[in-house]
Amino acid sequence: MTYRRRSVLALAASAVAGRALTGPVFPLASADGTLPSSAPVSGFVTDVRTAGAVGDGKAVDTPAVNRAIELAASMGGGIVHFPAGTYRCHSIRLRSFIALSLAPGAVILAAEVPRGGTATGGYDAAESNAPFEQYQDFGHNHWHNSLIWGEGLHDIAILGSGLIWGKGLSRGDSDPDLPKEAAPGAANKAIALKNCRNVILEGFAILAAGHFGILATGVDNLAIRNVRIDTNRDGMNIDCCRNVRISGCSVNAPWDDGICLKSTFALGHAQPTENVTISDCYVTGGYRVGTLLDGTLRRFGIDPAERAQQPTGRIKFGTESNGGFRNIAITNCVFETSRGLALECVDGGVLEDISIANITMREVQGAPLFLRLGARLRAPAGTPTGAIRRIVIRGLVCDGPDSDMPSIICGIPGHSIEDVTISDVEVAQKGGSADHAMPDPPEREAAYPERRCSAACPHGGSTSAMPATSRSALRGWRRRRPMRGRRFGLSTWTAPISSGSTCRIATARHSC
Repeated sequence: MTYRRRSVLALAASAVAGRALTGPVFPLASADGTLPSSAPVSGFVTDVRTAGAVGDGKAVDTPAVNRAIELAASMGGGIVHFPAGTYRCHSIRLRSFIALSLAPGAVILAAEVPRGGTATGGYDAAESNAPFEQYQDFGHNHWHNSLIWGEGLHDIAILGSGLIWGKGLSRGDSDPDLPKEAAPGAANKAIALKNCRNVILEGFAILAAGHFGILATGVDNLAIRNVRIDTNRDGMNIDCCRNVRISGCSVNAPWDDGICLKSTFALGHAQPTENVTISDCYVTGGYRVGTLLDGTLRRFGIDPAERAQQPTGRIKFGTESNGGFRNIAITNCVFETSRGLALECVDGGVLEDISIANITMREVQGAPLFLRLGARLRAPAGTPTGAIRRIVIRGLVCDGPDSDMPSIICGIPGHSIEDVTISDVEVAQKGGSADHAMPDPPEREAAYPERRCSAACPHGGSTSAMPATSRSALRGWRRRRPMRGRRFGLSTWTAPISSGSTCRIATARHSC
């Protein structure tokens, strides 16, 4: 059976737009991701083995894989298929109108590089992002130093039930068994995309992905569906992107964020992350890397060194927030053994028009809800302080018995968080005591906006799920229904409201 290029791409475009498909996304692939024996090995479907890949986990298959991609691209696009096998690779370079298809049992394995790097071979070099590199970390400034990358592309996909294993990728400079992130020939991301559009990532798994499992910067029309990530740093970072749909994903990220929205200055201008939905996802930081994917779900032990790192694994906005965030909905998500939900805007952007609904949290560490407006201003000179406004949070249940922090809503003098509505919230946590807290913690508006960088908030003993609020924190606070709690203490802090009235956060019976 022959398919024209236009028909193949129309199917991919339909998937991006969210229209239901009655069969496989690409018709030459069978339902389980394998190819019929009669499928061609050139034209619209290219098997990487036919292009010379060995797939034994020993040979470096990068030249053959990139040759298969170039062959398909030269014919106007198509599918590059990975049958079962382990394909040890350095940088795989995507092209427009190309879909990588990973069959069951197919593994794209990140080849190892010495800790100090290599003068020959290895991954593609980290390209310059001058003069903007000062405004974000190394990992956000480069895309080519990745296992799979694409820049300036359109109509691309990675599909199937195979595995992308970042075994040889750097996760920074702290791990002595992995290369340093800036070492020559080293890579630190599993998938990196910059200035692309019409992208589908669906069905596969990512293991131990280095700094990022997925880094998407300036990507429009991005769909990430049913992807499982079990990793040693960030799961996915969605940066300066528009029209993004993340659904049905599971992320275990003990040492960094699970699903993180950012708006850096990496594109050379402030661009918001906007029009995003995150739905039906599970985030955690509670399991040893690899055990989410293999199903054993092994917890970290009781050794103090293992437990010293508070699990992260959460959904977060920020920290990088030059362009801000707007028109974002988070629904039907589960947090387990992670930090709570964080909305941070500290680099001059505006965080607005956010809807969060139907969230469950269990064994959450730190603040279940953390809304922070700050003035770190890691941005070009003259950037003004940003804003947080029009936030609706409803239908949240949290059981965090190990947490000693309340939910926190924190603005800075002269810059209030505006128009926040919280309703139908049930929180259980042990709380704390005013004995160990400062009654009026310092603002620290230029500091990194995390709970550990702030003074302890006073809270204790009451039966309230109301958040602690900082001086000048809120304008337009609303509670649609009383929020209840058990074994839960929150601030009895008196917080001036910008209108001059006073809101005393004490029990569910009090209101503003």
